Amino acid sequence: MIIFDKLWITMKKKGVSTYKLREQCGIDSKTIRRLRANENIETKTLDKICSALNCRIEDIAEYVENTDDK
Repeated sequence: MIIFDKLWITMKKKGVSTYKLREQCGIDSKTIRRLRANENIETKTLDKICSALNCRIEDIAEYVENTDDK
């Protein structure tokens, strides 16, 4: 599964709040909730976030094996 734990770390390092991220990316609070819950996010949203934070995808997301499926 894809998790977004690194997103919050990257935002903190860059001094970007969720409000500022929403304003820069044009994403809504529902999307922020989905990111916090590690739910599905469109790639265009990930692109907007990387652009706003001037970072790479691996700075905001990572794949971890889902052990619940086993």
